[in-house]
Amino acid sequence: MNLRCLIIDDEQAALNVLTNYIAKTPFLELTGAYLDPIQALEIIYTQPVDLIFLDIHMPELSGLEFIKLLRGRAKVILTTAYSQYALEGYELDVVDYLLKPVPFDRFLRAVQKAKDALTTKEETSVLPVTVATVPTVTASDYVFIKVDSKIMKVRFDDILYIEGLGNYVSIYTKTGRLVTLSTMKEVEEYLSESYFTRIHRSYIIALNQVEYVEGNQIFLNKNTAVPLGETYREKFFKLLEENMMNKK
Repeated sequence: MNLRCLIIDDEQAALNVLTNYIAKTPFLELTGAYLDPIQALEIIYTQPVDLIFLDIHMPELSGLEFIKLLRGRAKVILTTAYSQYALEGYELDVVDYLLKPVPFDRFLRAVQKAKDALTTKEETSVLPVTVATVPTVTASDYVFIKVDSKIMKVRFDDILYIEGLGNYVSIYTKTGRLVTLSTMKEVEEYLSESYFTRIHRSYIIALNQVEYVEGNQIFLNKNTAVPLGETYREKFFKLLEENMMNKK
């Protein structure tokens, strides 16, 4: 299998070295090299990437912070001139840790480890799944989203509803509206069905924010109503019945 690779480093010389190494390796395919980690994050959210070569020391967003925002979307090989972050990197489940300047033979060993790990994951993914677990959401759960040039922390219990806008979503919270580059499908992956549900092709709501339902409108407060799509109607009312006192 070929691995789609992306390089993130705030030094052009480091990008050049790794670009050259990738070109020499038959099973690697370079999809992009970025000096700006935030720009790279936008790309990762919109197209598939298997392996990321990631510098640790970057001005806007450190490599370790970047890994937390990835949420397992790709395997990571850290590249840095500092050895003291190796332990923390492995705690974040990175494939390998390369010290600059990176020798080509050491680079090859690291990418082979990544290929082996991804091959094993691919083989495991075709096995039948017998038990599925749903992540629980607590008041301390949150997600980081990019809004303009900022990366913002949004707590799940602050979210009222989410509206899809093509390749963007609007997240309406108790304090305002945030727009970020994402799709409704991607957003659903982060949210527990116990707390959030899709009620329209363009809307996801927080169940605990529902005040009342009238016709095909769901009211989240006195001034906010969102449409209930016909496709999602049956599932939504089943969720309501679970907490309905007079079910007759």
